[in-house]
Amino acid sequence: MIGVLTLLLLAVPLMGDAFAQAAAAPPAADTGDTAFMLISSALVLLMTPGLAFFYGGFVRSRNVLNTLMMSFVLMAIVGVTWILWGYSLSFAPGNSIFGGFDWLFGNVGLETQGYLPHMPYEDALIAADPKYADLTSYAGTIPHQAFMIYQAMFAIITPALISGAIAERMSFRAYCLFVLLWSTFIYTPLAHMVWAKGGFLGLAGGLGALDFAGGTVVHISSGVSALVAAIVLGPRKTHPDRLSPPHNVPFILLGAGLLWFGWFGFNAGSALSANTVATVAFVATNTAAAAGALMWLILEGVLRGKPTAVGAATGAVAGLVGITPAAGFVTPLSAILIGFITSFVCFYAVSFKHKLQVDDALDTYPVHGVGGTVGAFLTAIFATTAVNAGGKDGVLRGNYGEILVELAAIAIAYIVAAGGTWIILKIIDATVGLRVKEEAELQGMDINEHGEEGYNSEFGDRINVS
Repeated sequence: MIGVLTLLLLAVPLMGDAFAQAAAAPPAADTGDTAFMLISSALVLLMTPGLAFFYGGFVRSRNVLNTLMMSFVLMAIVGVTWILWGYSLSFAPGNSIFGGFDWLFGNVGLETQGYLPHMPYEDALIAADPKYADLTSYAGTIPHQAFMIYQAMFAIITPALISGAIAERMSFRAYCLFVLLWSTFIYTPLAHMVWAKGGFLGLAGGLGALDFAGGTVVHISSGVSALVAAIVLGPRKTHPDRLSPPHNVPFILLGAGLLWFGWFGFNAGSALSANTVATVAFVATNTAAAAGALMWLILEGVLRGKPTAVGAATGAVAGLVGITPAAGFVTPLSAILIGFITSFVCFYAVSFKHKLQVDDALDTYPVHGVGGTVGAFLTAIFATTAVNAGGKDGVLRGNYGEILVELAAIAIAYIVAAGGTWIILKIIDATVGLRVKEEAELQGMDINEHGEEGYNSEFGDRINVS
């Protein structure tokens, strides 16, 4: 009996500790939401090989491997740096522009809530709307690491978009150094300002700019940087008199199809939960892509006599770019209008770029820079809380001030991307140099930069007879 009493007395504090630990434990992850976000992460990663094939089809056959590698290498570089420092600088608690150092070197757990501290500005937010009392995590139903890896996929594809402007002439070594610096010093502050808690531009304690999945952070930043890079790097030796048509149009269609497919993870996944907002974003994404492709085909048919496969692919991408900032905030009808308008503007932006003689080789700025800008502006027009109570109403719902907020976000994204890219490129040019030699450019990037050929035909069969 004494032994039993002794065991009970010893168990009381132990049970008390267990109950205290259970009460203090964060809620378990929702398995449905977690599965949805892991699948969405995989879809966004698939967009990078999709982009590689989309760009690769446009260039000459002797440069196809180099162009493919300029996208694929981002999965290696940013796949590592995002864990080491990129995620922390983007999303860890810091100031309104830069993230902190709390999550360096992969110091990210599996908790669902409680990893974001309370900040003074939150008191006013909570008083105005109790929903802000939940700002203890970025996604309260999935593990923190799941949110981190989802955001990694955005960080991977964004600098890859820039490669379209500098194709067929930038040395691979310089490019790798450029994307390393760009992803660290351009992407991370923009991501923090727009999406992080306490960021200067975002909904959680900032100006309140609406950017559901990356109009400013991804498309404006990469598009503007692409334009600056094309100007600093200078035109190809064959530009504009000896340009060749796309060497592989099926590659372009394959790439566009993979981008369209992956974009569902890009936009619907940005709801961070398998909920009604994800449904809104999914429907808007497909609708705008279809509208963008249709508009481009109509313009080509009317103005040039024949609708093209390349035009259909480009129009679809333009529609996808335009809907990205608005996807979780607009109705299907608004998505159609955004797709139509963005594709229309991008079509003429491509034509205008050719008149300026700027060698943005694969039209990165006219599609992503212009498309992202138009999409951000139209978000301020069409956004409605009727489909997403966590957003804001736009101009059509009487919130005229949202235009000024979006214009401010657009302007800041332009300034950060343009200024930062120019500085990075000048530093690289002064150290390792930016371009390959003229004879290497004319002979082809594949054989000179990588020692291999895409089709084993550019320089004939090589047989080692020794």
